Amino acid sequence: MKTVLIDTPVAYAPPAPVADAPGSPVRARWLDFLELTKPRIGLMVLFTVAIGALLTAPAALDLVQLLHALIGTALVASGASALNQWMERRSDAQMRRTENRPLPAGRLTSAEVLIFGYALVLGGLAYMAIVMTHPLSVGITAATFLSYVFIYTPLKRKTTLNTLVGAVPGALPPVIGWTAMTGTLDTPALVLFLIVFIWQVPHFLAIAWMHREDYARAGLQMLPVIDGDGSATARQMMLYTLALIPISLLPVLFGGASMMYGFGALGIGVFFLRSVWFFVLAPTNAQARKVLHASLIYLPAVLALLLMERVIRVFLV
Repeated sequence: MKTVLIDTPVAYAPPAPVADAPGSPVRARWLDFLELTKPRIGLMVLFTVAIGALLTAPAALDLVQLLHALIGTALVASGASALNQWMERRSDAQMRRTENRPLPAGRLTSAEVLIFGYALVLGGLAYMAIVMTHPLSVGITAATFLSYVFIYTPLKRKTTLNTLVGAVPGALPPVIGWTAMTGTLDTPALVLFLIVFIWQVPHFLAIAWMHREDYARAGLQMLPVIDGDGSATARQMMLYTLALIPISLLPVLFGGASMMYGFGALGIGVFFLRSVWFFVLAPTNAQARKVLHASLIYLPAVLALLLMERVIRVFLV
């Protein structure tokens, strides 16, 4: 029999709305603008862009173009994060985890954030359009921005399918890196997209489960908000993690990866699956946090294995 443990909701009164106000004199304004860019997420985005580029054939690798792609993507991703917070400023004010962001806390004004976000996005796209050899990478960067800000963000208030929709822009950065080097959409790039896309579902469902009460207060339609006992959330986590294991082995078939990578990816996948299985048995915040931690180990490890494969083939074979 499945054991179901549900954390008891804690009553919470959201803070009173804060009017737009100049930045606090106590906290340097540049730190607030930096916070708008979500630096930790940005670093993960740049990591996957670099992996996508480094996994191309050695003849296609152009370090100058990679640097241009990283700079342009960093600007666009930072601007997209700022615009996402501008669009969600009211719901952010209702959630504990986001109420102290610069906009809901009143340290920056709506106009400042809006101008800042669009300046970064337009500047990043213009930069890439000027310096990138392959325009396809610029188009994919633009598509990533548009789908994240104008499709995924509004859908968070309308349907639980927003997680799947949001996984599309989340999985495009390695494709940006690949196309920046090759100018083409090849099978290995699509495999990278699939790995990152599928990985995001259990990753974000774990986050949504831990913060489901916050999301409910803000009116955001995450699956854990409507899934009282956690059974649907656990089922989705399990299905996507099970699917992730064979998908992670596709580089052996289509990307030239060896069985060394295959066994490594299989082992890491089982490790990730184990954490999800324990969430199935007991859908608690503590178990969701373990799924989150396992997911944060899984993706960099699989991508690092792929990169090691490439290094071995180029320099040692």
